[in-house]
Amino acid sequence: METNQKTLIRALKGETLSVPPIWLMRQAGRYLPEYRETRKKAENFLDLCYTPDLAVEVTLQPIRRYDFDASIMFSDILVIPDALGQNVSFREGEGPVLDPIQSVEAMGVLDSAKVLDHLSPVFETIRRLRSELPQDKTLIGFAGSPWTVAIYMVEGRGGTDGGTARGWAYREPETFTRLINILVEATTLYLIEQIKNGAEVIQLFDSWSGVLSENQFRKWSIEPTRRIVDGIHAVYPDVPVIGFPRGGGLMAAEFIRSTGVNGISLDANVPLEWARDTLQPLTTVQGNLDNQLLVAGGDELDRSIRQIVETLSGGPFVFNLGHGIVPATPPENVARVVELVRNHS
Repeated sequence: METNQKTLIRALKGETLSVPPIWLMRQAGRYLPEYRETRKKAENFLDLCYTPDLAVEVTLQPIRRYDFDASIMFSDILVIPDALGQNVSFREGEGPVLDPIQSVEAMGVLDSAKVLDHLSPVFETIRRLRSELPQDKTLIGFAGSPWTVAIYMVEGRGGTDGGTARGWAYREPETFTRLINILVEATTLYLIEQIKNGAEVIQLFDSWSGVLSENQFRKWSIEPTRRIVDGIHAVYPDVPVIGFPRGGGLMAAEFIRSTGVNGISLDANVPLEWARDTLQPLTTVQGNLDNQLLVAGGDELDRSIRQIVETLSGGPFVFNLGHGIVPATPPENVARVVELVRNHS
């Protein structure tokens, strides 16, 4: 199937479809027993990301189970700081742990020249996925947005309020800009190489944009995203880019207009009618089922799925979650989502 005939691509090009395409953030992951079995074969999480045999397998698992319209390559947003030279590890029960970078001097370990060689296993995974995915499935590549990746790099871990990073950005915006510039450059190169190797759509995850004030949101979320989108479209003008400024709230419309994204992923708390009336005229909207409701299941899950589809299907729309699938999710609830979205009329 030609890329421009695939349902996700058509929706991201602005087409309104009678049945919206569906894929789910973290659709490959710990909620699936087959993922957990594959995970045992890797020494650690980064080893899983950097071993194409395993990364391809876990990427394909949810496609086999659920027949989603798109497949997002299995990787992690923190492969960029790892590739730049920062020490990154993943600890069981604790998540990612990084050697914090909190000064210009500490940035000396970062080297953009290393990135593409270091991430060559990711590109091999993408090439293999393009040949192994069913022809009608869209392959999504991704990266973390510079602000979100910077949070982890500066704080040394997730699960914080980003206070150290935000403080640095307020006190010394010129030096903090150096870190953002490194991330913009590395991320743009990384995503262009993903496309070169077969990615058909890109998603940028700005998972921590919601901690930013209005002006800081413009400076550290919108502006770096715009530069990355411009960089991608200078080389691949027809490849759609989805932005996910999680927690951005009312800034979403400005984010769309200023960055040039082809789609925007919505949090679960974004009002549906506001998204329909304010955001959907500007771009394709993607979302926004609550991932905890996906865990709970039952009648409320069914009702919410129908409400999202009914409200947003009058314009360009992709069904997804408001955030990624969590490990406690029953696999049968995911099957129920696909059934209701596909059969809704």
